[in-house]
This record gives sequence, C-alpha cells and structure tokens, in this order.
Amino acid sequence: MSEIVSIKAREVLDSRGNPTIEVDVTTDKGVFRAMTPSGASAGQHEALELRDGDKTRYLGKGTLKAVENVNKKIAPKLIGLDCRHQESIDNLMLKIDGTENKEKLGANAVLPVSMAITKAGAAATGVPLYVYIGELFGEIPFRLPVPMCNVINGGKHAGQENSIQEHMLMPTGAQTFTEGIRMISESYHHLAKLLKLRFGAGGVLIGDEGGFAPSQIVDINDRLELMLQAVENAGYAGKMMIALDPASSEFFYDGIYKIGAKSFSGGEMVDFYVDLCRRYPIVSIEDGLAEDDWDSWVEMTKKLGRKIQIVGDDLFVTNTKRIQKGIELQAANSVLIKLNQIGSVTETLNAIKMAQDQGWTAVVSHRSGETEDAFIADLVVGTSAGQIKTGAPARSDRNAKYNQLIRIEEELGSKAEYPGVDFR
Repeated sequence: MSEIVSIKAREVLDSRGNPTIEVDVTTDKGVFRAMTPSGASAGQHEALELRDGDKTRYLGKGTLKAVENVNKKIAPKLIGLDCRHQESIDNLMLKIDGTENKEKLGANAVLPVSMAITKAGAAATGVPLYVYIGELFGEIPFRLPVPMCNVINGGKHAGQENSIQEHMLMPTGAQTFTEGIRMISESYHHLAKLLKLRFGAGGVLIGDEGGFAPSQIVDINDRLELMLQAVENAGYAGKMMIALDPASSEFFYDGIYKIGAKSFSGGEMVDFYVDLCRRYPIVSIEDGLAEDDWDSWVEMTKKLGRKIQIVGDDLFVTNTKRIQKGIELQAANSVLIKLNQIGSVTETLNAIKMAQDQGWTAVVSHRSGETEDAFIADLVVGTSAGQIKTGAPARSDRNAKYNQLIRIEEELGSKAEYPGVDFR
C-alpha cells in the first residue's frame, strides 16, 4: 500500500501566469499531487530554479527541462520504493543531482516530488498531512500559526524600484486562528475603502501577493498610517501588530541602500528601523539588510533583537550552513522557511529544527509566484512553527493556505492552540 507505482511531472501555471512544475505520485492509495512555487525577489544563495531559456516559449521561463528531469532521471530511481521513507528518498534525489545547489536537476524538479511523496506517506500511514509531518519532525501538531498578511505590496511585488516590499498585519490579539483571519479580512476591506476614497480605482490595484499596490504612496510612513487607520476602523486597534519585509537586497547597491531618493549606509539603515519601531507597533522585520551584509545584521540584532523578531530570508535561504553562520554571529533571531529555497521536505525540516533548537523562531512562508497547493499550511502546523506568511486574504493561491488552516483548527477542536502575542 506504500509502494510508489508511478511518478509523472507536467508543466502548469503559477499565480503570475508563469510556468511551474506539478508532480503526481501514484501509490495503491491513490494519486498525490504537489506543485512548486517561484519567488520574484529570490536570494542569490537559493537552490537553482531550472528554466529552459527558450525565448519562443513563455519568454524563456519554460520548465520542460525540469519536467524531463523528473520523468526520466528521478522517477525511474524512485518507483518501487516505500513512500513512507521520506528522508532516504529525499537523500536519493540529492545524490542523483550531486551538486550543492541542485543545478543539475533543478530545485523546482526535486521539490514537487518530495512534497508529493510526503502526501503519499501521510495517506499510507492513515493520518492527516499535518500529523504525518509532525511525526517526521518529532512534534505533536496542535499549534496553529499567527498569520503575517501582506496587505500593502511594494518593491518587485508591485513593479516598484527602491521600495519597501511587504507591509504586513499580524492578529496577535485574536483568540483563535479563525478569528485572526477574520480580523485580517475585515481590516483588509477597510483598507480598500480608505485607498479607494483617497485615490480612486487606481488605489486598489493588487500586487503579486494579493495586497494593494497603490503607486501614489511611496513613503513607508504613509503606508503604515493607512494600515493602522484601517485596523482602527475595523475595531481592532491594539489587537493587530505590524511586520515588515523590506527585501533590502533589492535596493542595495555597492554598499549603499536606496529607498526612493534617499541613500543609507548599513548603520543608517539600522537606525532607520529603530526609529520606525519606536513610532509604530512593529514586532517583526525580515530582510531589513542585504543578504551578505553580515556586519549590519549583527548590529541590527544588537539594537533591536530583544524588542522584535529579526528574520533572515535571503540571508539564510532555508540553508542550514548559512543558518549556522547566523547563529554563530548572532546575526538574527528568526529564520524564514521557504521549501523551494532549499528544494526538499527533509532539508526544510532540518532548517526549522536547527532554528528552534537554538531558541529562534521559524516563519513558514509562501512565494510571490504561488500555486493552489496548500502544503505549507500543513507544514506550519506539523512543525508547530507558530507563524505563517502567505499574503493578503485575496486570490485563491493565498486563501488556499488560510482555508486549510481553518479546516485544521476545526479538526483539532479544543486541542488547537493559537499563540497570539506569544508567537515568539
């Protein structure tokens, strides 16, 4: 009942209309499907996303080479294996690839196979996916996450240069996940009313992650003030905190950070965030500094690490080697977790475990180019990570994750835990 009968990959579309890879793994229990997402502001240390480069198809972004790698190089080696042996199967795929960053097969080929294998393993074991992931990870999965919802999109997610990328709301004052996502949804709709009143229809254009992308607002203070006004209008003042993802590697040029017309050194950038945290209820900043500006990360953690969550995304790219360096330098206190940055479920679980063993937090995250696959909803519960970042409550590629978490919370009933203000 747990033997892999077949593996089939195909090219499908992600939320941006770009090609990505979908994989079906078949066992006697049925067909188990997984899809891989894609990032816009990808870190340079991420595992390789293999694209065809053929300008006559999808502007060069086709994934037929990666599809072929699944069907002709991975599938023949995995058929007949027990789908419950997640770690050994993932390690076998890494061996087939044989490179540090999966440049031979492509992380976008390895990952959907790994995810589909996990789903097949859960079915073979007879438990929900989040429970099975908990068994692989060594946790009893009762903890729901506090969502980080990107309600105003800037930077590459909104087609803007030298701009803070993500402005997120966190419902820390909610009692349950379901209540928290309702608070977010209501605040989001109040924000739409404010933007439409001020800027007309152009104020409510949607960015890659479902948040509003008003081109008329370039100053972060104006964005945060609007968000807090929307929260107050929704009746949740004091119950909603702010998280930021500047994605600063995107506006870092030869040692200088540029936001709009202003330029900052690393130290000045840290002081910029210190001032923001003094004036706004900010509890988390992700990628406030560039991916290799280690000294500035250390300085920021010294100045803000006791007060807020300092999250490394491009800095760590879900890679245990880089996370270990961050731990040794005390360069952060949290790791963003993206499956496709590293390329397999086993490596992702190892990254979360390393962070948690150090007393750091782990924030499970989507990508800006997403799919309808809700795997990360089960992942965040299975690892008891306590935080998920998966966009605004808009568009099915984002809401698929929130809806799955609502189902999981309902299934857990009185066992479900929502950390709220204790998300760290």
